[in-house]
Amino acid sequence: MISLLALATGLIVANLYYAQTLIGPISAATGLSPDAAGLIVTLTQVGYALGLLFIVPLGDLVENRKLVLVLLAATAAMLAAAAFSTSAWLFLATSLGIGLGSVAAQVLVPFAAHLSAERTRGQNVGKVVSGLLLGIMLARPAASLVADHFSWHAVYGGAAVLVTALAFALRTFLPQRQPGAPLPYGRVIASMWQLLVSTPVLRRRAAYHACMFASFSLFWTVTPLMLAGPAFGLSQTEIAVFALVGMAGAVASPVAGRLADRGHTLVATAAALLLGVASFALPMVVPGSRALALGTLVLASIILDMGVAANLVLSQRAIFALGDSVRSRLNGIFFALFFAGGATGSALGTWVFAHQGWNAALLAGMAFPAVALAAWVGEWAGERRSCHAQVPSGRPIRK
Repeated sequence: MISLLALATGLIVANLYYAQTLIGPISAATGLSPDAAGLIVTLTQVGYALGLLFIVPLGDLVENRKLVLVLLAATAAMLAAAAFSTSAWLFLATSLGIGLGSVAAQVLVPFAAHLSAERTRGQNVGKVVSGLLLGIMLARPAASLVADHFSWHAVYGGAAVLVTALAFALRTFLPQRQPGAPLPYGRVIASMWQLLVSTPVLRRRAAYHACMFASFSLFWTVTPLMLAGPAFGLSQTEIAVFALVGMAGAVASPVAGRLADRGHTLVATAAALLLGVASFALPMVVPGSRALALGTLVLASIILDMGVAANLVLSQRAIFALGDSVRSRLNGIFFALFFAGGATGSALGTWVFAHQGWNAALLAGMAFPAVALAAWVGEWAGERRSCHAQVPSGRPIRK
């Protein structure tokens, strides 16, 4: 079941990222002007953010399997419509719909926590998050390769078929889950602000991962531009291979889950944030030939992906421990906040790279996990004070 959930989240979340490498051919085919081409990606992200805030909380209100199947049916319909789009307005409308329906992935991630015993919850959530991250990392190179050999229409048509097949598989194997004592929908939505205000763990973990995802988005927005430029001169297929190698960092997810299950969340978080800092420092401190620079970038991408994957699992493990009655709402708030960080990182990275160059973009990317690490020091100091306060003799206890 955990393997099925990991596969499902990866296939679903990939729908958000196909367009990022296909903006050029889609704009040409639909008559979208270059100035408005960015709306293709923006509207998908807007739809996903709206779904996180207004659809994912339904996981605390209605039967979860039925909710997932309805969302997948809508997503498949939007993908099929996108595959046959010939006008800009229709494709933009389907982009919004794809984002809304793809929040089914964030109904399934808490499902893994519901199905897991406390002692294995971190490991199982880590495995599902590995699938989700692989979907994010594979979507762009897969879309480039399919479009190179067939067309962008085939990317969306194939995705519609995959989502439809996934819906049938989940209908067969996924158990039903009916939330206990559900609230009216209006009260569920209204409660989200109160959950954010009254839950320090949620705010802290959202802040950490917003910084990490900002650096991740900045790296994967700027690095392809650098690789395609005169310094490296890579083709789209070669850039796709580069992205495929970087996905090796997803192996950190189950490792982070096991560390969290053993009570090492605080230390593991520091390690994840340090990996984020190191991934941007490495390309700046290792000069050399084109081959060495390219190899360094590959290593940096793996290190960054490891840090992001580990921090995501640690964050969700901490949040899901707060109670099963509010998991969907907590997950929706968490993802909405860190996706806002991702949007900030990609926008800032593009601007800095265009105006200040590659090294300035690397410094901007490094700043995000560095800020999170500074916040972690505050959390660590608070834990130390708490430990000393609990022991009258002044001897700290291990946590």
